[in-house]
Amino acid sequence: MAKKKTNASKPTVSPEHARHLLHQMLRIRRMEERAAELYTAEKIRGFLHLYIGEEAVAVGVMEAAAEQDAIVATYREHGHALVRGMPARAIMAEMFGKQEGCCRGRGGSMHLFDRTLRIYGGNAIVGGGLPLAVGLGLADALQGRDGVTICFFGEGAVAEGEFHESMNLAELWQLPVLFVCENNLYAMGTALDRSESQTDLTEKAESYKIPSKAVDGMDVLAVEAAARRAMDEVRSGQGPYFLECRTYRFRAHSMFDPELYREKSEVDAWKQRDPIATFFDRMKDHDLLSDADRKALEAEVNEEIDDAVAFAEAGTLEPVDALTRFVYSDAPSGAASNGQPAASPAS
Repeated sequence: MAKKKTNASKPTVSPEHARHLLHQMLRIRRMEERAAELYTAEKIRGFLHLYIGEEAVAVGVMEAAAEQDAIVATYREHGHALVRGMPARAIMAEMFGKQEGCCRGRGGSMHLFDRTLRIYGGNAIVGGGLPLAVGLGLADALQGRDGVTICFFGEGAVAEGEFHESMNLAELWQLPVLFVCENNLYAMGTALDRSESQTDLTEKAESYKIPSKAVDGMDVLAVEAAARRAMDEVRSGQGPYFLECRTYRFRAHSMFDPELYREKSEVDAWKQRDPIATFFDRMKDHDLLSDADRKALEAEVNEEIDDAVAFAEAGTLEPVDALTRFVYSDAPSGAASNGQPAASPAS
């Protein structure tokens, strides 16, 4: 029996764009699944925070970003970097700690950075990216550039002083910053209503007179539409904007997390709203995507991530005698620093 189509109106999206959005979400999902496997195999070390379940946020918001815009993210930033344009090879090699990574293996999972893409890093400190975003927005404003800084942060950051200072300055100076709060309900292991007396986060932004909107972060089309409207306002000189994306991470806070703070039934309930599965089903119901499309995309994504893993495996570790390089700065050419020969300029 043929599957009954939904009564919902047909989305105003082309088959090509639907395919693109699905492709981007699948890329994030597969990369994160492989990262978890590789971490278990001790190929990736240190901390690892997975984005599984939140793919619609990064993909939807990045659709509204232009080349000149800056990106500031959290330690859960693999998906943001990937859809921004950082090659999967560079991301995977960085997580492996190899020199071929985006930061020569020195940043690892939490600190992906690429100046050419205007990705100003994942930040390990909760709320640490907010003042940086304000600084980047101020630089664009003072130099008359048509750039917007997109700052991703979790709802746990709204309890930090940096959040309030950044909101205040961004509004006072009318800076071109889009603040994107990825509200996944748990700051590490603390539920939102256990740390915040005001759980409507848009109210916090509006207390600083910043326009705000909450959107279903499990719906990539809703996120994209909201992000485009927000970016249009910011880019037109109307100052900062606060976008709350209500989402959920399917995995624990990090690979070290025993996840004792929430019930499995809650996680299972949210998985029924998987942003990839629900988007595909909706597109299929309206004849915008087919099973063949998804199968082809999954094969393409698997090939890309397999290649990235092989590239990282074959990469090179930095020699021990170079580990102090860049701690402060490279010595001038031909000079010596701390009794060591000068290092050659970074590639």
